[in-house]
Amino acid sequence: MTGLTIDQVGVTLLGRQVVDDVTLTVPAGHWVTVVGPNGAGKSTLLRAVAGAVAHEGRIELEGVRLAGLRSRQRARTVAVVPQEPARPEGMAVVDYVLLGRTPYVPYLGIESAADLAVVGDLLDTLELREFAERPVTSLSSGEFQRTVLARALAQEAPLLLLDEPTSALDLGHAQQVLELVDEMRSQRGLTVVSALHDLTTAGQFADSLVLLVAGAVVAEGPAPEVLTEELIAAHYGARVRVVDDPGGGLVVIPMRGHARQDAP
Repeated sequence: MTGLTIDQVGVTLLGRQVVDDVTLTVPAGHWVTVVGPNGAGKSTLLRAVAGAVAHEGRIELEGVRLAGLRSRQRARTVAVVPQEPARPEGMAVVDYVLLGRTPYVPYLGIESAADLAVVGDLLDTLELREFAERPVTSLSSGEFQRTVLARALAQEAPLLLLDEPTSALDLGHAQQVLELVDEMRSQRGLTVVSALHDLTTAGQFADSLVLLVAGAVVAEGPAPEVLTEELIAAHYGARVRVVDDPGGGLVVIPMRGHARQDAP
C-alpha cells in the first residue's frame, strides 16, 4: 500500500530554511522515526505533515493530498501526540479523550453511543478507567501521556504522528508508552511517524530511521544503516560505540572521556 508520501517538502520560518527539500516514503502500517541533533528540524517536519505550518512540496496519504483536506477531514486522517500537550484546567480524563471524537460529532451535536464506546474501549486498553473522572492536571507524567495517546487514537486516523512522546517520562513509562503505540499499530494498521532523541529507543521500535541534519535527510533505512558510529560522530559530534543487542536491535553507548566536538 502507498502509505505516506513526502515529496520535496521545505519549511521556512522567520526567513530560515528549517526543513530543506525532504523526500520520504513511509509504507502503510510502518513505523518510521526521525532522529537528528537539536535544531535539525524534526518537530517542524512533523508539524508540516500535520498541517500546522505552511510548507512547499507535496504531502499525501494513500494518494490523497493532505493540504487539500478540510480541518475535520484532516483530523480523521492525521492524529498528533505533541511534544508538550496542554493540560486544560478542570477537564476530566474522559472528557479529554472525548476531544478526539470531535471530528465525528455534528456541529451543535453531542457524542453518540458509538463515540462513547470508542472512548470507553481506549480507557480500558490504556488502563485509564480508574482515572476517568479525575482532572488531567492531577495525573502523573506517565498517566497523562497515556491520556494524550488515548485522545489521539480516539480520532481513528490512519496516520499517527508522535513528537518526542517520551521526553517527560522515566524509563519505565517511556517503554510502556512506546509498546502501547506498537501494539495499537499492529491492531489498527496505523502508519506511525515519530521524532525521538534517544537513538537506542528509536532503533528498538521503528521499522526504519531517518537522520535529519540542518533540515535535510543525510541517511535513511534500517537502524544498522543509520545508527553507525561514523554517522553519529559526524552529525552529533559524539564518540559512541554501537553494539548489537542480543534481544534484537542496537544499543548506542556514549564513550566516556571523549569531549564533544561540534559536528560540521
